[in-house]
Amino acid sequence: MPYERKLVSNGNPMEEIVGFSRAVRVGPFIAVGGTAPVDTNGKTVGVGDVFAQTTRCFEIIEAALKQAGSGIEDIVRTRVILTDIDNWKEAIEARKAYCQTSRPVDTIMAINRFVNPEWLVEIEVDAVVAG
Repeated sequence: MPYERKLVSNGNPMEEIVGFSRAVRVGPFIAVGGTAPVDTNGKTVGVGDVFAQTTRCFEIIEAALKQAGSGIEDIVRTRVILTDIDNWKEAIEARKAYCQTSRPVDTIMAINRFVNPEWLVEIEVDAVVAG
């Protein structure tokens, strides 16, 4: 039996232009794409503060998971992407508030930069809804 495909949007106008979704749910599996630390107007939250930016990313992820019929407890994998690997402790400290109970697998990596140079971190997650 084929699974239903549900696209989750957070209203970003670039979703339609570029052709992406905040998250996609297929059956019990949910993928949440690279989530940047922005407010509802697209402005960077916590400029210069990895902990604040990571927290904001998880707030956005939590809302996307809820919209997909899931929650933080269903996360099975996180990817923490940083511009400076030396900031990993602050990012993981913020991640802990969202993942301490479910204990998903985790990857931490660094890249040169993001589209917006104010962003110090982006987060991706995968979730599976138990059923």
